Amino acid sequence: MERSPPQSPGPGKAGDAPNRRSGHVRGARVLSPPGRRARLSSPGPSRSSEAREELRSRLLGLIERSRVVIFSKSYCPHSTRVKELFSSLGVECNVLELDQVDDGARVQEVLSEITNQKTVPNIFVNKVHVGGCDQTFQAYQSGLLQKLLQEDSAYDYDLIIIGGGSGGLSCAKEAAILGKKVMVLDFVVPSPQGTSWGLGGTCVNVGCIPKKLMHQAALLGQALCDSRKFGWEYNQQVRHNWETMTKAIQNHISSLNWGYRLSLREKAVAYVNSYGEFVEHHKIKATNKKGQETYYTAAQFVIATGERPRYLGIQGDKEYCITSDDLFSLPYCPGKTLVVGASYVALECAGFLAGFGLDVTVMVRSILLRGFDQEMAEKVGSYMEQHGVKFLRKFIPVMVQQLEKGSPGKLKVLAKSTEGTETIEGVYNTVLLAIGRDSCTRKIGLEKIGVKINEKSGKIPVNDVEQTNVPYVYAVGDILEDKPELTPVAIQSGKLLARRLFGASLEKIYHTLFWPLEWTVAGRENNTCYAKIICNKFDRDRVIGFHILGPNAGEVTQGFAAAMKCGLTKQLLDDTIGIHPTCGEVFTTLEITKSSGLDITQKGCG
Repeated sequence: MERSPPQSPGPGKAGDAPNRRSGHVRGARVLSPPGRRARLSSPGPSRSSEAREELRSRLLGLIERSRVVIFSKSYCPHSTRVKELFSSLGVECNVLELDQVDDGARVQEVLSEITNQKTVPNIFVNKVHVGGCDQTFQAYQSGLLQKLLQEDSAYDYDLIIIGGGSGGLSCAKEAAILGKKVMVLDFVVPSPQGTSWGLGGTCVNVGCIPKKLMHQAALLGQALCDSRKFGWEYNQQVRHNWETMTKAIQNHISSLNWGYRLSLREKAVAYVNSYGEFVEHHKIKATNKKGQETYYTAAQFVIATGERPRYLGIQGDKEYCITSDDLFSLPYCPGKTLVVGASYVALECAGFLAGFGLDVTVMVRSILLRGFDQEMAEKVGSYMEQHGVKFLRKFIPVMVQQLEKGSPGKLKVLAKSTEGTETIEGVYNTVLLAIGRDSCTRKIGLEKIGVKINEKSGKIPVNDVEQTNVPYVYAVGDILEDKPELTPVAIQSGKLLARRLFGASLEKIYHTLFWPLEWTVAGRENNTCYAKIICNKFDRDRVIGFHILGPNAGEVTQGFAAAMKCGLTKQLLDDTIGIHPTCGEVFTTLEITKSSGLDITQKGCG
């Protein structure tokens, strides 16, 4: 028999609740707070921190053990309405009346840190944070609440992450460290030119890492020119070999791919090289490259699918043009290159290609580096022009035609003015598109479970704790609406999301080995550089010692020295977004305590 949901109690005076610590309220079992009832004393910073963490642990334990938990106040009409809903559904709930327990205010404060919700009622169903009164009734009306309440709540995994990039891997590893059963699904759909890559996402495979290594290669060429003025004498003509460079870079990237797989294996995270797509609530379909389909279920999901380069939508773009997906593994020198776009990706690529001595032209629709300070953007453009990069301003391509096949071949580009009827054409060996990126959210079945996306951009709106409008689905990384599209942000967000979902332990003193990116392709020693901080655990983990062995150690230390004088703590370091890829960012991602004895060798980026 189907029950009707109760109606709102409406305006008026809330009923007085009996002053009791346990009993039954409208069919819902009311529990005392987990553990002790006495107030938690706080004789000092250390005791306060430990007591807070103990309370957090007890709250998470209650949520973990209970089918339904309602954090309530006995006089709140919204709380009453929610309790009546579950009573009408015949569902027994654990109800914690925060106004009737000794440490209710502290419980609500810690609960706010866990959920980012400051009000009551605050509801969890089978470990999923549903939210408040309105969100619970919305979930009931959509059928999601009934799905969450199913008696058979045994899923294949605690957490499934769709996407094996920086944010997804960070979240997966942290959740596994916290004892959860985790799966990562990662599948790279080949580019129109047929390019694909391994585990690690954009940054490692076709972004920050190969870009900086190619930039380093260009800088070495400039250093050769400068070296004559410092007394170096050489008569042999120096030429750049594209194939040698790309082979070395791809070998390094392959080692990172393997390192990520090994890291997941060491933490017992299941890695499946398949394309993930939701088919119903809590269930996804995984399709591998052979078309074989497998289905998995999970209590919670994280979407970390990232973005891919955008195309122009003109004749010949996907047939003949390349993007950053293709450039870093291109098996031949691109030759005379037209870069279409004025983003930082476009200008970075144009810069290092010109540094190799190639003929490079940048076609700009409007302004350079939209969203950046325009005075600085124009200075960048002026510097690039002085160093041989040509700019075609106020033009957009309308057609790309192949004149000759080859490696590279020859392409004719027809472009038109954005300010009139003028058209121009030019012949290039390679056309590189860098006009923006699109979120990979439209073909993963989000509509089947009701996850909302911005229909124009494809980005996913989330709340302050990365939760989508569907309570058990979260998202991190570049696909988030109105969030920075940066690798360190994704890494930090993924880690913190896992800690919010599954709890985290307190750690005090940290260290790690690291491998400067500039040393990788040159084959210098791995895991010889070292970083360590010493924290005073009786003073909010204030950093009282800072050690670094590696390149530019003085420059790095100088910046952190000022922060230490200002009272730098481990938490402040954790909350700092690293500048990527640099040596200094290692101090924002320190996780391993020296006393733990865990392996501190580095196997990848982030």
